[in-house]
Amino acid sequence: MITAAELDAFLQTFTDAQKSYPFKPTLAVYKIGDAMFALLQEDVNPVRISLRCDPQLAQILRDKYETILPGQNLNPKQWNTVICSGQLTIDEVFDLIRHAHHLVSTAA
Repeated sequence: MITAAELDAFLQTFTDAQKSYPFKPTLAVYKIGDAMFALLQEDVNPVRISLRCDPQLAQILRDKYETILPGQNLNPKQWNTVICSGQLTIDEVFDLIRHAHHLVSTAA
């Protein structure tokens, strides 16, 4: 299973991203400027990460994987929540993080 520490370490490699805890102490928010691209829920097992996603891809991923849900407490058209229970490999989750980062970094 993927850990919050592994996801955080990868998210920290984006030098243009800032990490903060504006909502609660166990929900890390990663953003570029004012635009969020990832929210890491650190206090649950399995770990959950919400990621910005292209709307068409978001639906395709939800249809394909039972552990990818509409973004929780976010715009479900543009966000997915990934339950990191092992259905997706760490590399697949990293690819989704890269996609989320790219969407926000190119819009900034």
